[in-house]
Amino acid sequence: MHQMMRHDLPEDKWSKSSYSTDNGGQCFEKQTTAEGDIACGDSKNRLLGAHTFAPAVWQEFVTAVRNGTV
Repeated sequence: MHQMMRHDLPEDKWSKSSYSTDNGGQCFEKQTTAEGDIACGDSKNRLLGAHTFAPAVWQEFVTAVRNGTV
């Protein structure tokens, strides 16, 4: 599995989840990197960095969540 932590991603490329709120709700955000990987991070603490995943791995995860197998 291709995964790594990144701390050098552009601030203006993040897309925040519609489930995230400013009232202490979930804080998930993602972006596609210049290399085509998917980066996922915490919108309330970007200093933690973001995990990146190859697109196929990310799609497998999303499918598993939708199917309730994770």
